[in-house]
Amino acid sequence: MELQNDLLIRAAKGEKTERTPVWLMRQAGRILPEYRAVRNSLSGFIELVTTPELAAEVTIQPVDILGVDAAIIFSDILVIPEAMGLKYEMVEKKGPWFPETVNGYDDFNKLRKADVESDLGYVLEAIKITKKELNGRVPLIGFAGAPWTIFCYMIEGQGSKTFSKARRMLYNEPLLADQLLQLITDSTIDYLKAQIAAGADIVQVFDSWAGILPPDHYQKYSMKYIAQICDAIEEVPVTVFAKGAYFARQEMRHLNCQTVGLDWNMDIQESRRLIGENKTLQGNLDPCTLYGSTTEIETATRKMLDGFGPSRHIANLGHGVYPDTDPEKVKVFINTVKEYSAVMHSTSN
Repeated sequence: MELQNDLLIRAAKGEKTERTPVWLMRQAGRILPEYRAVRNSLSGFIELVTTPELAAEVTIQPVDILGVDAAIIFSDILVIPEAMGLKYEMVEKKGPWFPETVNGYDDFNKLRKADVESDLGYVLEAIKITKKELNGRVPLIGFAGAPWTIFCYMIEGQGSKTFSKARRMLYNEPLLADQLLQLITDSTIDYLKAQIAAGADIVQVFDSWAGILPPDHYQKYSMKYIAQICDAIEEVPVTVFAKGAYFARQEMRHLNCQTVGLDWNMDIQESRRLIGENKTLQGNLDPCTLYGSTTEIETATRKMLDGFGPSRHIANLGHGVYPDTDPEKVKVFINTVKEYSAVMHSTSN
């Protein structure tokens, strides 16, 4: 099916666009009352993720309500460890929780490579339904967590300020760490390829906990595995978003991906110099800007767009939109990107 709005795909490939495409990480979710209405009718977050018709519904809501240039499938990065044999729960106001974790080889040996069709069929079904209902209006983004980030949760069992248990394993049991990271990587490659076969037009790898590793460990225990994923996926463009990995930007120019996401602490010009001209950059407005006044949001958004320039940029926040953000303020950001970048592009062509 031909896309009516293919700005995101063209920008990712470095092609000329009439304006800068815009979407937001975590756009399908708690900021929208329409999402909360669906969510409150269920037992919890996991029921929503595993019910394809409802996951599709909340995936499409931001396209209808906010006017973004792409939908991102409503799911969770932690479906991968679950498919590998480690169940998780979503605790209200606390986040994910794994009753069992990987502490050594006894635990590792109970895990398996994810069988995507049987273990994650609900995500693939949600993608198929979403594609049908979007009817080519905008591209659909598929995603997965980066192996290091998934590893953190599997060792730690929950979010952490330091992830010291996960990082300790890199020192005490590096072989086990490598074996687990490889198993996650193999599962993730199969998962992303299945998402693409189901209809995802572009995929993003989220390395949420990239910034807690020292640079040498980031190369060895994260970038190496992200590179495998990028090399394996040739069907659609790939975006890599490694939050806090400012020290790895120069190495990211060598990744076999089309787009690199920047968090809000990464300087735009410096990032362009380090990452090079052959990649599209995504980001990177501070999510807290959206707490500001309409004028402040417009000014900050224009400044960001000026920084990136009219080519090879996908507008986004530097992280997910925060749950208490006013959707009307989000619309100000989106509309400013559309209007201001259209003028930028017309004067640059």
